[in-house]
Formats: sequence, structure tokens, C-alpha cells
Amino acid sequence: MSKRRPAGKALYVVLFLSLAALVTFLRLLPMHDYGAVPSVPSDGGWGANGRDWPAPDFLLCLTLAWVVRRPDLLPAPVIAAYFLFEDLLLLRPPGLWALIVLGATEFLRTRTASLRGFGFWLEYALVCGLMLAMFLANRAVIAIVMMPQAPLDLSFAQFLGTVIAYPAVVAVSHYVFKLRKPATGEVDVLGQKL
Repeated sequence: MSKRRPAGKALYVVLFLSLAALVTFLRLLPMHDYGAVPSVPSDGGWGANGRDWPAPDFLLCLTLAWVVRRPDLLPAPVIAAYFLFEDLLLLRPPGLWALIVLGATEFLRTRTASLRGFGFWLEYALVCGLMLAMFLANRAVIAIVMMPQAPLDLSFAQFLGTVIAYPAVVAVSHYVFKLRKPATGEVDVLGQKL
């Protein structure tokens, strides 16, 4: 039975924030639109050469993978605060994506007990459906307020990239950061059920 001290939880929060800051930093680098939410291209298409693909949203993958595995290690205020910060930094509508991500993580958090029994492929199907709902909700709200947004094919390409990247992020979280789903009946050092 694995027991984590409260200091260990703080270390995982710091680790998450460090990884999130690294991903955001890479998005801000002047590399060919790495990871940024696709903007409206001036030529109306996929770029000058027709092969520019938006990068997957690794931060979303990381957040969902960690909440599925250890929801106790990633509190909701940390998620909301960081994604709001990222909304402001990337000039997205302030709070919209943060609210959508927070809603999705809380949806997963309330299903922690049932997710323990899921194999990876059932978990993957649930997370893919949730990601699709998140991307569609984001596009719908932006369309309702009539803000300019990326073409649907670019957004869909980013969604597909994010879905494809999720298993790799789960593998890194599992093998490198040792984040595993708690066993049935596992408790922390205070005796609270995980």
C-alpha cells in the first residue's frame, strides 16, 4: 500500500506547474505556431505550403491524465488558476477555456471510483469523448459571441493530435512520474480513502 505525505502532494503540484510552464513557454516561442490554439490564417487555409499542422494540446493531456490517475494530487484551484493564466497569456477569451477544462476535470474527479475499474482503452474512450465535447463547447461559445476563430479543419486537426498524444502522456506520467491509479481501499497517511 503506497502512502503519500502531504509534502509529497505539494511536490506533485510543483511538478505539474513546472511542466505546465514549460509547455506554455514552448507555445510562446517563435517556432512555427507550436501548440498555440490555431489562429485564423491570412490565406484562409492550412498555411502557405498546405502542411502546417497545429501541435497537440499537451497541457490538456497532462491535466486529464493526472486527474484520472490521482485526483488528490492536482487540486481544482491549481487547474483553474493556471489555465486562466494561460488564457490571458495566449490571448484567448479570458476564463472560457479555463472553465471548460475545470468542468471536465471535475467530471472526471467525481467518477474516480468507477475509473479505477476501467482498463486503459475504456479510459481512453471516455477521455477522447470528453476532449471532443470540450473542443466543440469552446468553438460553440466563441461562435455565439461572434469572435474570429480558426477554421474547423485546423481545430479538428489539433483535436486529433491531442487525442493521439494522450497515450504517450499517460505512459510518461505512469513510468516517469510514478502516477498510478490508487488501488481499491488505498488510504493516505491520514486514513482518508484515495
